[in-house]
Amino acid sequence: MTLVRCVDASRTFGQGDQAVVAVHGCTCGVEPGARIAITGSSGSGKSTLLHLMAGLEAPTGGVVEWPELSDRAVERSRDIAVVFQGPSLLPALTVEENVALAAVLTGTGESEADRRAAAAMETVGVAALAGQLADTLSGGQAQRVAIARAITLRPRLVLADEPTGQLDAETGEHVLEVLLAAVHETGAALVVTTHDPVVAGRLGEHWRMDDGRLVVPAREGVL
Repeated sequence: MTLVRCVDASRTFGQGDQAVVAVHGCTCGVEPGARIAITGSSGSGKSTLLHLMAGLEAPTGGVVEWPELSDRAVERSRDIAVVFQGPSLLPALTVEENVALAAVLTGTGESEADRRAAAAMETVGVAALAGQLADTLSGGQAQRVAIARAITLRPRLVLADEPTGQLDAETGEHVLEVLLAAVHETGAALVVTTHDPVVAGRLGEHWRMDDGRLVVPAREGVL
């Protein structure tokens, strides 16, 4: 029942003397319903590991597998959603158009994409912003919209990369509540990278990246 599994997966950027190993031989897995926080300092490899899990980066060593998901990247993209740390909305589109985009890009018809977008916006409490242009939103509003977009297709796995990292404490807490409520409502597993011990404390499993090496408590690791 493992959604994503890394087996001795590594990721190196560059070649020769310029090579940088971002992730060293990582072995871990995420099961349905998991709530995992990955902590570690800046540059420790947290984001790269998340990108490997999402299929956004290909491992340069080892393998990343999705046993319970499709082998085809296009189909798998319906089951895995990513929430990024920085701005990820298209500024010239409205909130509703941004949220519906996830469904449109995976081949969903326009009317069904609009229906799914409306449901997702209602779930995260941004329905009132539907007609507003993305570039007029506050940071907290933009992250809530990004969460709505992430859950539009009711994914089985949500990967959030420092989702509160650029927000003040109060706004970040609200965004975290929205994210936790959204994955609870959809039944998705959740993996969050974070510097914030408060955020990590809200999640049941704690993993740590240390200079590109993943430390997973033995009782929590899924191989």
